[in-house]
Amino acid sequence: MLISTESLLKDAQEKGYAVPAFNIHNLETIKAVVEKADELRSPVMLAATPGTIRYMGADYLLQIAETANRKHDIPVSLHLDHHEDLRDIERLIELGARSVMIDASHKPFEENVETVRDVVKFASRFGASVEAELGRLTGMEDDLHVDENDGIYTNPLQAREFVERTGIDSLAVAIGTAHGLYKGNPKLDFDRLREIRKEIHIPLVLHGASGLSSETVQRTIEMGICKVNIATELKIAYSSGLKDYLQKHPNANDPREYFSDGINALKQVVENKIKMCGSYNRV
Repeated sequence: MLISTESLLKDAQEKGYAVPAFNIHNLETIKAVVEKADELRSPVMLAATPGTIRYMGADYLLQIAETANRKHDIPVSLHLDHHEDLRDIERLIELGARSVMIDASHKPFEENVETVRDVVKFASRFGASVEAELGRLTGMEDDLHVDENDGIYTNPLQAREFVERTGIDSLAVAIGTAHGLYKGNPKLDFDRLREIRKEIHIPLVLHGASGLSSETVQRTIEMGICKVNIATELKIAYSSGLKDYLQKHPNANDPREYFSDGINALKQVVENKIKMCGSYNRV
């Protein structure tokens, strides 16, 4: 049975580390993430966007995630990442998902509150944890595309009201990160993060961590970030390894062989990010 992420993030918050959330897309990426997490004794979240759900199929994805959870004696949670459709979220929770990010950050504040509150009410019936976002990250991830002009930073005082009125378990904050890879050196608003931490006490989430230095991410963890999302760097590593193999072996036709370099490259990224988050040897 899949688990909620509430206890995982609270443990990270109490002990000063972050749980890594890796975006996965198929059986190979799920196995690579969980096998490396097991090797390093790290809790792990498998993050699935709406695009991944459509690609894999909810039944296949949930069964693979449940198998990974049973096979490995580390906490493995399937997390619905950047989901917006309420009916679809309800369907996936009924099928067994126990962690969801409802992204209504593009809506006006009151509509965001109302939408998130509805998801929290439904999720509570199944013991599922809920993450929401206040403010908007720029960049592109799957179906999500936010222009730089539409990026909005999280307001600390508004964040406190948002948390109190919605009852969410964790909050994704906008402090200058972006989805995808950065064009230049990102400038994170650490003062804003510090003020948000003063106002609210639930676990905080950092989206858009691909491309950030380990030192930068670790500084955010010291200031209250308890979950770090990694997506783009995984896709680049996986596809680069696959392309390298096929270039060296142009006649290869067995996926059990030509996936190998991509899987190994992805595992290296997973190892680096687990060490960056300080989540190794936590279970």
